Amino acid sequence: MPPEEEAQEPPDLTLAQVATRVGVSQGTVRRWVERGLVPGFDGRWTPSALAYVRVVARLRARGHSLERIKKASDDGQLAIGPIEDLLSSSGARHSLRHVSRESGLPAELVRQVYSAMGLGPLPPEGLSDEDLEMMRYAAAVLAAGFPLPAYLQLLRVYGQVMAQIADAEVRLMHLYVHKPLMRAGVPNVEIAEEMEAMTREVLPLASPFINYLHGRLLSHFVEQDLIGHVEAELGEEELEEGRLRVAVAFADLAGYARLTVEQGDEAALSTVERFVEAVGQSLPPDARVIKTLGDEVMVVGPDPAALTAWAVGLQGEIAPGEPSPRIGIHYGEALYRDGDYFGRDVNQAARVVARAGGGEVLVTRPVVDLADGTDGVQFARIGEVRLKGFSEPTELFTVSAREG
Repeated sequence: MPPEEEAQEPPDLTLAQVATRVGVSQGTVRRWVERGLVPGFDGRWTPSALAYVRVVARLRARGHSLERIKKASDDGQLAIGPIEDLLSSSGARHSLRHVSRESGLPAELVRQVYSAMGLGPLPPEGLSDEDLEMMRYAAAVLAAGFPLPAYLQLLRVYGQVMAQIADAEVRLMHLYVHKPLMRAGVPNVEIAEEMEAMTREVLPLASPFINYLHGRLLSHFVEQDLIGHVEAELGEEELEEGRLRVAVAFADLAGYARLTVEQGDEAALSTVERFVEAVGQSLPPDARVIKTLGDEVMVVGPDPAALTAWAVGLQGEIAPGEPSPRIGIHYGEALYRDGDYFGRDVNQAARVVARAGGGEVLVTRPVVDLADGTDGVQFARIGEVRLKGFSEPTELFTVSAREG
């Protein structure tokens, strides 16, 4: 096979390859080795050694001195090389033309798929065997008839969720494994060996958990979608493609900023965690948390009555001494993209909660029209108010538990 089609690379890199990948001169790499900035270097340019050089280059680009980097290395702060070695792709590298031909995807679509997964532009050294296999899977999905716009959205969701998972894995490993070893004065090489051993044991266990959760949650949402098709669209006008009718609730903690000042960040964060957990555990089966931002939670569900009853019930479950949440709910159309909800009605729900006080649930007229008569709740009209960003007034109601 011609060189431009396939560039077979040996397991060990050359000094020139390392320098090229990192973007520095070979002389610079040699000096870093001589200064002891590549722990355990034995003359072989393994992916592990490349990882150390890449980290040193990034630290230098941020203005850190070689002395500071050397101290960090000696203290075990840079003990990530073996893990990089364990996770890095090895073997052949493939040109874009080769991947396009082997997968059956046009070259531009290969770029789109790669970027949609959150991996950025194609690597200059070419794509790995794993990348090629993923492109074959992508081609099979599209050949089965799955629409390209929907598939690219799905890939973006996969990328966002997996980035969050990977970020959490790295940060928790750092906080609960790496830092304790550093504090104990364990030598750099031993830290790297211990972290590598743990990664080898734990990493294979991640996939079963992810597959298990995916299957369980997929079954749940398929059921909810079937119910939604029967209930939500009856008697209602057909919406444009990509749009859904949903109830959107925003909930946050009143006085959270003051809590951080009075009790400190750690205590305030614990309060937020308890609040988010309470929201997730108490939601109706057909509603779910879409995202959290600080102390604010965004919830979406198809049934405004169920979401209203949940909001009132949540207020009654807050423990004494805990900050009271404020909740705003609106029902309308939303544009569904990449696992999130957008549009005017979503923005309106966000503005509604901003008008609520601690311990208060506010809803709009569309919610009242669909939820009036719900067991255990009652509505009281506030009147028409002007919400920020909206030229027309919005009719608001408070919701409370029905007495008796």
